Amino acid sequence: MPRTVVFDVNETLLDLRALDPVFEKHFGDPKMRSEWFTQVLMTSMTSTLVGDYSDFASVGAAALGMVAERRGMSVSEEQRREILGGLRALPAHPEARSAVETLKTNGYRVVTLTNSPPAVVEAQIANSGLGNLFDELLSVDAVKQFKPATAVYRMAAEELGESAERLWLVAAHNWDTTGALMAGWKAAFVARPGMVTGALDREPTVRANDLEEAVAAIIELDAGDES
Repeated sequence: MPRTVVFDVNETLLDLRALDPVFEKHFGDPKMRSEWFTQVLMTSMTSTLVGDYSDFASVGAAALGMVAERRGMSVSEEQRREILGGLRALPAHPEARSAVETLKTNGYRVVTLTNSPPAVVEAQIANSGLGNLFDELLSVDAVKQFKPATAVYRMAAEELGESAERLWLVAAHNWDTTGALMAGWKAAFVARPGMVTGALDREPTVRANDLEEAVAAIIELDAGDES
């Protein structure tokens, strides 16, 4: 049976910085995009902890209203549509396609696992130019909890019919790699600009600067395990 590599989508495969001009256009500050996405993550994790699930699009809209209000601003329906719609059309990071193709050439099954609902992730992958590369597109919507809840990684393992120790997660978020490691997976942390791990995180199996480096390390480690 082939080993399986599971990719996070937003910021790992796709470049959220493409939304910076939209935030500058509407709010005069491209850095507000980062503030907004941080609030998205905080809101999604809160909803999981308290057991009150709303899909990622709804979370994104609520978070946008919060960061605007902090700045004494409001969000129009047009602005909300443009920003949230932009999530469906993010470009892939330059090395994403070649990294995934390398895995497929080496016999891996490749999958995505994202906080986005199914319709959004399908649009994201298709619009990014990565369509037809992935064997499955998994969403947390199946368990109504967001990453890094352990239930998400267990759901993915069950859906893939795979034992945890044969699964790799590749992500640019410390909370995601830690969540996967706590569920018994291996994990590759991709240090996108500004992304770091903390002293309380589980140490990633692999640390890499980009997806190609992560994939090369995964293949090398798996070859060693099977020799």
